Amino acid sequence: MSAPPSPLRIVLVDDERMVRTALRAILSSEPDLEVVGEAGSGAEAVPVVRELRPDVVLMDVRMPDVDGIRATERILGTVPDPPRVIVVTTFENDAYVYDALRAGASGFLLKRARAAELVDAVRVVARSDSLLFPAAVRALAAEHAAARGPDREATARALRERLSEREAVVLRLMTDGLSNSEIAARMAVGPATVKTHVGAVLTKLGVRDRTQAVIAAYESGFVTPG
Repeated sequence: MSAPPSPLRIVLVDDERMVRTALRAILSSEPDLEVVGEAGSGAEAVPVVRELRPDVVLMDVRMPDVDGIRATERILGTVPDPPRVIVVTTFENDAYVYDALRAGASGFLLKRARAAELVDAVRVVARSDSLLFPAAVRALAAEHAAARGPDREATARALRERLSEREAVVLRLMTDGLSNSEIAARMAVGPATVKTHVGAVLTKLGVRDRTQAVIAAYESGFVTPG
């Protein structure tokens, strides 16, 4: 009998101790999740993550001195094989959240989220085969992307030229929030084929995961709101 998989390792980053305590209590009650460390600021987060090498970081987006955006950039830019980052926020439709996603966060979670949503978010982001809260990510991208992207007609054309026909279809389905298995069913191909296409899309877009792929699709004009 094979050994059970190791629990997902999690680091909590928030300047409020009570928030960290509540998050730890929820996550530690799950047998497949383990909180391995905490940081009380964005500045503390980088050395903690570098030392403990978690799978997922829950990052408060608004903190004094070094906020969650800059902390995310530093972690993803300096830690080898960096973890997935979920930013935690009070407000869903927030430019700070969009900036954190642009900085490389794999998703976001509201502070008022239920315990089950918190646990599921960590698992979804760690698996990375589907988009966390796709409707909310699309809404953020639709509101903020046009103002952040450059010449959208030219960049959309350049992106289309880099992708094969099937890769372009996969990217559009990713922006719709479909998981790998859902894309496979829609395209009538095997999951392994979809995984290959998704990997090719991420490589050609120069992004780490499907959240950044969605943002790139909107900012380039490849996908337009509506």
